[in-house]
Amino acid sequence: MTLSALIKPSTQLAPPRNSPMWRPDFTWGVATAAYQIEGATRADGRLPSIWDTYCATPGKVLNGDTGDMACDHYRRWASDVDLISDLGVDAYRLSIAWPRVIGLDGQLNHQGVDFYRRLLDRLADLGVQRYVTLYHWDLPQHLEDRGGWLNRDTAYRFADYADKISRALQGRVTAWSTLNEPWCSAYLGYSHGRHAPGLRQPRYAPQAMHHLLLGHGLAQPALKANDPGAQRSIVVNIGRGMPEDPNSAADRDAAHLFEVQQNAWVLDALLEGRYPDELFRLWPGTEPLVLEGDMALISQPLDHLGINYYHRSTLRSDGAHGFVEVCRPGVERSQMGWEVAPEAFTELLVGFRQRYANLPPIVITENGLASADMVVDGAIEDRQRVIYLQRHFAAVHDAMAAGVDVRGYFVWSLMDNFEWAYGYERRFGLVHVDYGTQERTLKRSAKGLQAFLRERAAGIV
Repeated sequence: MTLSALIKPSTQLAPPRNSPMWRPDFTWGVATAAYQIEGATRADGRLPSIWDTYCATPGKVLNGDTGDMACDHYRRWASDVDLISDLGVDAYRLSIAWPRVIGLDGQLNHQGVDFYRRLLDRLADLGVQRYVTLYHWDLPQHLEDRGGWLNRDTAYRFADYADKISRALQGRVTAWSTLNEPWCSAYLGYSHGRHAPGLRQPRYAPQAMHHLLLGHGLAQPALKANDPGAQRSIVVNIGRGMPEDPNSAADRDAAHLFEVQQNAWVLDALLEGRYPDELFRLWPGTEPLVLEGDMALISQPLDHLGINYYHRSTLRSDGAHGFVEVCRPGVERSQMGWEVAPEAFTELLVGFRQRYANLPPIVITENGLASADMVVDGAIEDRQRVIYLQRHFAAVHDAMAAGVDVRGYFVWSLMDNFEWAYGYERRFGLVHVDYGTQERTLKRSAKGLQAFLRERAAGIV
């Protein structure tokens, strides 16, 4: 079943007909994260994470929601894997819950490890590639109690975790990603306070970021040695900044500084072995402590780079050395309030190719839309999501046509889930979840993607 009736007769939920995304080796997938779907936060020796603590703090999460149940994936994983297979995707991106697989003594918790073994083995049996993220924000609380990512030792604890789990899961993983969106962990978690652990000290963010990226670098040798058949990567979130007044030099500079903070902060470190000087024009006096050899570790070559993109931001100068985000009137927005701008996706990808001579192949590891989806007579007609995905597929096609090497595209998310500080109100899923019954229902977007992938498999497209 295609989605042509929701858009126009000649359009399906698929890339343009002349797109290189139609090539047989292009990877199509869906993505999730452990804390957002697994639940079972006290099962089988799992330790508390910073998100368990954050959720238990009054006023931190919308409606007081927690990840205690989430989508009950820890118990329903087998049927969820069947759902993934039925969609026809090539790959599934998931994360491992660090506090589920490593105990207080630093050794493997075999009950937690066995859960991921069963999950990965079943995916492999069904021919689904496994893209595994080691850290999607659920730091063990006992490490946060010792300073978390502000403590350099956490980078070494992460590398030890990466060593142990990659040994335990050797041969089961298609691609390892060390971190998901270190910008969110460092800035939203330690400076802005909207993510766990909820700290609000601007000077903390650069040091937390450095230790996150150091952990990424320290993990690389173990991943390479323990699982040489798997690719190695990291996942970064990117954003496009637009000046509120294009004729204002101050607003143009504000938009530029936004992109320095959003993009160059991480990408310059990974690809050029340095932090951008302009970051500290934005945050003067916050330079992190960097020891000799750190940046060489951080900037080791990657097999591919994971890119997450959702929206564009409009900026104006704050009158000093920074920027403030403003709400541009008259533009389409998602349920998150984010400005929908697929053309900005193309601009960013092409810009990275022009800026970084050693840019590795790119995999779009997240892209999707939150909308207030409702089940009506057993169906979910998520028209906005369908059109959003269609336009963003086309945006990536345009970037590829301009020479950007994109190897895959994962839609966020497989199913509605715990959306961090927004709890269960915001829905990103291709599959609707009734949180009372845990019933899964394919939305129109899921059926459209399924139809395209079936046609591709049959050689029709």
